[in-house]
Amino acid sequence: MKTLIIVIIIVVVVLAILALLVVPRMRRRAAERKRVEAEHNQAEAREHLAGAQESGARAEKERAAAQEQVAGAQRERAEADLQASEREREARERLTAADQHSAESQELRERAAELDPRLEEGGSAPGSAR
Repeated sequence: MKTLIIVIIIVVVVLAILALLVVPRMRRRAAERKRVEAEHNQAEAREHLAGAQESGARAEKERAAAQEQVAGAQRERAEADLQASEREREARERLTAADQHSAESQELRERAAELDPRLEEGGSAPGSAR
């Protein structure tokens, strides 16, 4: 029975020594895994950040190009509106001039009719030789 107790004590002591040797190694390995994982996560985070910065720069360039395109389209529309307004103004001036000429023509017809009621639209008196 004493031998059994001694064997049990020896086994317990061996297990304790093994535990003292193995546990720190397991802790070091776990710490190393955590460190490697943290480095990996940091590297991945840096890659994501760099990608985000590149994407942001691209988006900013695209935004600037789009704003420039919008400004160009607005300038073109303003020029077209200005040209259309100018053509409309010119057409109205011609219309006003035509109305004035029509009024002058009517006045001249009325004067001609007052001076010689026999005159016709063709500019000659009826029955006169042509």
